[in-house]
Amino acid sequence: MTIKYKKFREGLIKLKKTLSGITVDCVKGDIAAQKGYDAVVNAANAWLRPGGGVAGFIHAAAGPGLVEECRPLAPIKPGQAVITSGCNLPNRYVIHCLGPVYGKDEPADQLLADCYRNALKLAEQHKVVSIAFPVISTGAFGYPFKEAVQVILTTLKEMMPHLKSVKRITFVTRNDEKYNILKKELANFY
Repeated sequence: MTIKYKKFREGLIKLKKTLSGITVDCVKGDIAAQKGYDAVVNAANAWLRPGGGVAGFIHAAAGPGLVEECRPLAPIKPGQAVITSGCNLPNRYVIHCLGPVYGKDEPADQLLADCYRNALKLAEQHKVVSIAFPVISTGAFGYPFKEAVQVILTTLKEMMPHLKSVKRITFVTRNDEKYNILKKELANFY
């Protein structure tokens, strides 16, 4: 196991940890500006339309072609994932996941785990090597951040032995406090 901290231009800070040949890291930045990743994950709404937060950033950066690609795939249900091209993003694919609304969509922990599980399955099917995730459902959908991170880590432990193509998983947040929580939890991951 290797842990590395790096300081990047523009103040982006990253924690990097390699486990069983898969790098798991976190970065403070914009999910729609993650160069060098085959896929980014959109914390989508059911109709896969532009919205606030992650969905707004991704759709704005990807351009109107993303809305057109998403239209025949919608609606999706909590826990589901679908894949499109990246359009104008620097990524080949966007994997769209609908996370649970905390306190409404139950069982919330299972539905959130399904988002990550299904996104990673799609990544494997499309031979994705590197993927950047937001922390799904922790914005407007109200999922408590620390609880969401625990669901993510449990799901990663389950999925990592089955990953053949995916070799890098990065979690992206714009918020200092959330970044620090991710950094701490990833440092204790194994």
